[in-house]
Amino acid sequence: MPLLLLSLLLFAGVDKKDVEYAHPNGKPVLLDLHIPDGPGPFPAAILVHGGGFDAGSKSTNVRPLFEPLEKAGFAWFSIDYRMAPEFRFPEAREDMDSAIRFVKAHAREYHVNPAKIVIIGESAGGFLVNYAGTHETPPTRVAAVVDIYGAVDYEKQNIERRDHPERFNMKSINGHVANGGGSAFFGAEKLDDAGLAKLRAISPIFAVHKGMAPFLCIHGTKDDQVSYEQSTMMCDAMKKAGAACALITVEEGGHGMSTWKAPEQQHWKAEMIDWLKKTLK
Repeated sequence: MPLLLLSLLLFAGVDKKDVEYAHPNGKPVLLDLHIPDGPGPFPAAILVHGGGFDAGSKSTNVRPLFEPLEKAGFAWFSIDYRMAPEFRFPEAREDMDSAIRFVKAHAREYHVNPAKIVIIGESAGGFLVNYAGTHETPPTRVAAVVDIYGAVDYEKQNIERRDHPERFNMKSINGHVANGGGSAFFGAEKLDDAGLAKLRAISPIFAVHKGMAPFLCIHGTKDDQVSYEQSTMMCDAMKKAGAACALITVEEGGHGMSTWKAPEQQHWKAEMIDWLKKTLK
């Protein structure tokens, strides 16, 4: 085989669906992946979908991220994770960590630079990357975290929803709770003292510390499910702790990347890529 043809075959891009990245208690947990053309090693993004912890998938909610990451030369790994009603937070958290370990363990196979792995999550997935970024261990530490309208203070958020339901899309929120998602995913069936204590205990904002990976928060000002203030609070807390955090504001943006359709709302994609390139330099 001619050397040039062999090189092209060796460095051809790869797209795979339903790759098993973990097998907890006999249950396969799957991801889809995209590897660019070329020898690499490439920066890589692990994508974590939202859906209230009881809905969504690796192929739908995070789809707006695929094109900008591909154009910027990133490999990406879009994961599913165990959700309600069958599972609860500890299992989803374990899957998030397993995905990071999987990408690191297969970095050579997928031409990925293990020092340039980022985690990007939206909504419920935003919470999962927030938690992973504030509770890192050596095997699960990443280079950067991108939180797209994920909650950081679940106690405060649920008090706001209880006391000011007019500010939120409570029909959508309560639909997830009824199916074991939302606050119920963390064992807070009621917003009494015990329930609020559970929500506070899992809230990433209270685990912020110096030395954690830099964060980028992306949030719309008209979000009716996760308050825009959640992102500003996170950046304030991180900066106070001596950690790096940046915020991209989508004016008039609601809850969901796919709803940011106005031309003046499209800036977040290029700004996210610019931030990633500077952070991973």
